[in-house]
Amino acid sequence: MTGFLSYSFIAFFIGAAVTAIVIPLIIAFCRKFGYFDQPNQRKVHHAAVPRLGGLAFLPSMAMGGVIAILLFYSNTYATIDFHISAALMIAGATVVYLMGVMDDLLDLSANLKFFILAAGSAMMPLCNLQIDDLYGLFGLGALPLWVAYPLTVLVIMTIVNAINLIDGIDGLASGISIICLVALTYLFYDLRMSVFMMLSSALLGSVAMFFCFNVFGRVGQLKIFMGDAGSLILGYVLSYFAVKYMMVTEQDIYTDLNPILVPYSLFIVPVFDLVRVAVTRLLDGQPMFKADQRHIHHVLMRCGLTMHQALIVILAMVIAFFLGNLWLDAVEVPLTVIFFIDVALYLLFFVVAYSVVHRREALRELLE
Repeated sequence: MTGFLSYSFIAFFIGAAVTAIVIPLIIAFCRKFGYFDQPNQRKVHHAAVPRLGGLAFLPSMAMGGVIAILLFYSNTYATIDFHISAALMIAGATVVYLMGVMDDLLDLSANLKFFILAAGSAMMPLCNLQIDDLYGLFGLGALPLWVAYPLTVLVIMTIVNAINLIDGIDGLASGISIICLVALTYLFYDLRMSVFMMLSSALLGSVAMFFCFNVFGRVGQLKIFMGDAGSLILGYVLSYFAVKYMMVTEQDIYTDLNPILVPYSLFIVPVFDLVRVAVTRLLDGQPMFKADQRHIHHVLMRCGLTMHQALIVILAMVIAFFLGNLWLDAVEVPLTVIFFIDVALYLLFFVVAYSVVHRREALRELLE
């Protein structure tokens, strides 16, 4: 068991080391060619910061994962089984990654990004990785293929966009991804899914190292943002791991966990935030994807929190929802009831937050 886990640490440290080497090179490239995230009225940072940090994620995951996998198979004398589905998934991830890179460099149109992301997301059902069962959520069970395929693509695109849009303050998208990857790495280890354990460990190492540059790096020195190249590939790979976990857990006789519970619980905060912001924009008669300051981190900072305080609160929410839902499942609360409890708690959080915002703004007007 310990020897099996050691390959996960190898993947983690290689992913972290490659990122530590590559990030300063990316920062130098951005400075030379002027690829900066410029401050504006909507953003919370006040200085130009290099924005291509996410370029490191996919190469670091590939290098760390492949080296650890090769070491594992060479030491265990097992045979690497490479299917056409693996090639399709690599192609899908590459398409999404390159789209993010091109968007950071050339600012692609929203329609073009939508179609490219849809094409990349469609790779998963083609590889027989689809959400074909809701395991009791809203009273639904097994789904026909004509529902499972588009539902899978919709869920993947929702997760990718949720991670992309919540990337508004230092460490937020990467911090949420770290929590997700820690949970998924452990679960893959527990299920003895060696390849996925090592790939998730390598990506975890890369994202954790990026987090250090992003949160603790100084502006003008080693501070960097991940950009769309990073947030899009993170959302895509995380959704891939989540769907794979669901399908394997369904067949595992040694766990009592509802297969959909863990992926659902890990993505609650970014996905709920995406839905809440989209709905409030529509209710206000504004375009659904118009950029503004409605996201959860904006609300918390309007409450008076600093950027780092808002980060801590949101990451604590992610962990609290995850652990809370595991506890509710353990005491046999139905999944549909868990969902409505989560929605109620999430809405209550914003009722309290906006009441604080209104009081602060009213007090500011009185003082002026």
